[in-house]
Amino acid sequence: MPSYLQIENISKSYGHKVLFEGIGFNINEGDKIALIAPNGTGKTSLLRILAGKDSSDSGGKITFLKDIRISFLEQEFDYDPQNGILSQILQSSRALLSTMDEDHRYAFELRARQFISSFSLGDPSRRMKELSGGEIKRVALCTMLSTEADFYIMDEPTNHLDIEAIEYLEGYLSHARTTLLMVTHDRYFLDRVCNTVMELDHGSVYIYKGDYENYLEKRTERIENYNAQTDKVRNILRRELEWMRSTPCARSGKAKYRKDAFYALKERSEDVHRIQQVSLSELPTGARLGSKVINCKDVSFHYGGKCYLDHFTYNFARYERVGIVGGNGEGKTTFVNLLVGEMHPEDPGILTGEIDRGESLSIGYYRQRGIDFDEDQTVLETVSDTHLLSRFLFPHEMLSNKVSTLSGGEKRRLYLLTVLSKNPNLLILDEPTNDLDIMTLNILEEYLREFKGSLIIISHDRHFMDRLVDHLLIFTGDGKIKDFVGKFSEYREYIREQKAARKAPLQEQKKDTRTPREAKRRLSFKEKREMEQLEKDIEALTEEKEALQEGLSTGAFSGEELLRASQRYSALSDELDGKELRWLELSELA
Repeated sequence: MPSYLQIENISKSYGHKVLFEGIGFNINEGDKIALIAPNGTGKTSLLRILAGKDSSDSGGKITFLKDIRISFLEQEFDYDPQNGILSQILQSSRALLSTMDEDHRYAFELRARQFISSFSLGDPSRRMKELSGGEIKRVALCTMLSTEADFYIMDEPTNHLDIEAIEYLEGYLSHARTTLLMVTHDRYFLDRVCNTVMELDHGSVYIYKGDYENYLEKRTERIENYNAQTDKVRNILRRELEWMRSTPCARSGKAKYRKDAFYALKERSEDVHRIQQVSLSELPTGARLGSKVINCKDVSFHYGGKCYLDHFTYNFARYERVGIVGGNGEGKTTFVNLLVGEMHPEDPGILTGEIDRGESLSIGYYRQRGIDFDEDQTVLETVSDTHLLSRFLFPHEMLSNKVSTLSGGEKRRLYLLTVLSKNPNLLILDEPTNDLDIMTLNILEEYLREFKGSLIIISHDRHFMDRLVDHLLIFTGDGKIKDFVGKFSEYREYIREQKAARKAPLQEQKKDTRTPREAKRRLSFKEKREMEQLEKDIEALTEEKEALQEGLSTGAFSGEELLRASQRYSALSDELDGKELRWLELSELA
């Protein structure tokens, strides 16, 4: 496989904080790499350097294979609120489009329209200002995928996506013949898309072929081996220390090399690598929770002309673990805001029914939007408990750092600490996996599994939900909520089975519903002739469809021909579906 990217001696620091120094690695064609590291250690900085959005402090060398097309997905998508969806994609891709001839620009627009449809974004002329955060992320993905790049660089591609969009992207990337380097916290997505894990640890890069579980195993082996070497260095250091403490004449200038080696050994002996963890075992496990948590009786909520909750009745039980899922914009965050009694003061909407909260209830609410920190405060001024700060990977040397210097992920970790340290007995977590690194998520899961209270989680992270919730409240639109007992993955499998059943041949759906008289009926003369004609039509339409498909895939059409061919291909598919369905109806009687 040819080398798509070669990195040599690149470094990045912010102030006194060294993110990485003198690192190098190689990425070959077909590699699908997940980049893993704790928040604040340089993942985004590294991606931005590779994408040409930032520069290495040490110069270094970044070499891409000549003439390959590269596309970069940043966490934040820059857009014009007044643009329509398609217009925004074209505007964001104008540098690429300027290098294309008319035929290729037509093909690009056609691909963009197809991705808009695949990501369920609706009308391509919808204004960007009307879109939710998840929809904006989908527009960013449409922009990236429409380039048909050889090499994708992606920073948290699944953040803010609903499960349908995640599964579509997962399927597309896992089958695409492309090379990619991405940062992700979604462990199912990682395993199904990537074939390699790259870890950024203590400023160095380590490569592990295989899935996430293999990475964990090999990483543990690496750290244990490194620390074993450290023990050997300490044994040597003790002998050298005796020499250093000997008489000055034994340490004459001719032994300078040995003194230099001693100080190098001393520095190496103090370097012990640990598996960084967010240990929550000593955090409060929740104040005593009474039998009543939150009881909802016939609750409806309308806001801005939209129904977010329609006659909802449910009693949340003590120690219950509920997952809340549904499409973006269906009202999940609005729902938990209602549960905790947070209404918009200027326009509270129309709320009917009863929401009764238990007297002993102490709510810890981790909001998707986070909180507004005082950016000029230090970490210690924000959270005064040094023990908890240390447990959450805020070492002593970081306590005097201002909040403004923290990465986005470090701020989310600090915010999580402020919520958990308040000793709640009901935890409500709204998209907690966004912007937290995998290491933090793994330990957070362990803490939540032992949490002695009730738990309500909004998340599209299947791994996180599978480990933590007992059943789901599913927002299906127009304020309707369904209850599903089981894990998130079981629900998704149920949905796939339902879709498959709807697509099953009509005879399978009808064979048990026909009356005996219907079962005995035979084709009339007219129906026999219709069936013969249908067979001829289906054969001709299939041949035309195959010819169009070949032309579309080989690029043989001009721009206008490509557009007409695509429209005809879609119409052919619909016409074939109709004729095949009618043929199946008649074949039951043949």
